[in-house]
Amino acid sequence: MPIIQKSSYDAHPFYIKNGHFETIIPSFLGSVKRVNYTRERITTEDGDFLDLDWLTANYDRLIIISHGLEGSSERYYVQSMAKYFFSKGWDVLAWNYRSCSGEMNRALRLYHHGVTDDYDQVIQHAIKTSKYERIALAGFSMGGSTTLKYLGEQGGNIDPRIFAAAVFSVPCNLWDSAVQLTKKENRFYTRRFLKKMIKKIKEKAELYPDKINIDNIDSISTFAEFDRRFTAPLHGFRDSQDFYTSSTSDQFYSSIQVPALIVNAKNDPMLGDKCYPYGIAENHKYLHLETPDFGGHVGFSLKGKEHSWMDERAFDFISEF
Repeated sequence: MPIIQKSSYDAHPFYIKNGHFETIIPSFLGSVKRVNYTRERITTEDGDFLDLDWLTANYDRLIIISHGLEGSSERYYVQSMAKYFFSKGWDVLAWNYRSCSGEMNRALRLYHHGVTDDYDQVIQHAIKTSKYERIALAGFSMGGSTTLKYLGEQGGNIDPRIFAAAVFSVPCNLWDSAVQLTKKENRFYTRRFLKKMIKKIKEKAELYPDKINIDNIDSISTFAEFDRRFTAPLHGFRDSQDFYTSSTSDQFYSSIQVPALIVNAKNDPMLGDKCYPYGIAENHKYLHLETPDFGGHVGFSLKGKEHSWMDERAFDFISEF
């Protein structure tokens, strides 16, 4: 598919031309009138659990939404999209990665950018309800990475009910994004993420004191170090490089066989050059790439509206199919 040359995002907020403001202001001030989910807990194949949050009105269409790093179904951008699609006649399933639902998961493992086994279990659970004729996928940042990796892994074996996907602010190349977060101007994001992740590791170490060594954990200042010490060993990778190489989603794009939209703003502070896969998209039958000049990271605010442009864009794209 050709690259989408002109984005429909014509933003209005005063902070429009600053990627950091566009990222931070919605994150801290973004608010959506609380969505009244119905929570369901399912048991994973390894005896752990996943918490799924539903909005249902017995529609025959379902959208499954995946949140970003250290997010949850309660994040403003997930609730915004859930509310928007529900108002348009869609049932909604917003799932929480392990440890992200407000309760620490039981198993030693947690979650990461490349974890698609849990994602598949969520999708299969939704399919087994047998009431949905069509299922669309949406994801933000890490959730977008998981979505694209899953679609590529499934390739032509994807369930025919899954017909389209729309993802936003995706670290298409995981290492390239990690490098961006080492830059001085991005240390705010790194510190914020690591603070939450380190807190979880400490909590997990209380459950598994003989398996997790948290000595000097508070001195960790980069994702590379965190992933070397914890992400890789807790999830069966040889080392951090094996984690990045195995989990990056861009290596799977060529196998995607359902229409999928990637929207990455050019002023996203967390994405490097390799996170804009122009070369892959321009020769791909199904992959669409849209790169607005503005938007920040999971920003894309609309002046005077509770929902974001991401909600409108996802709905319009998915509706095409």
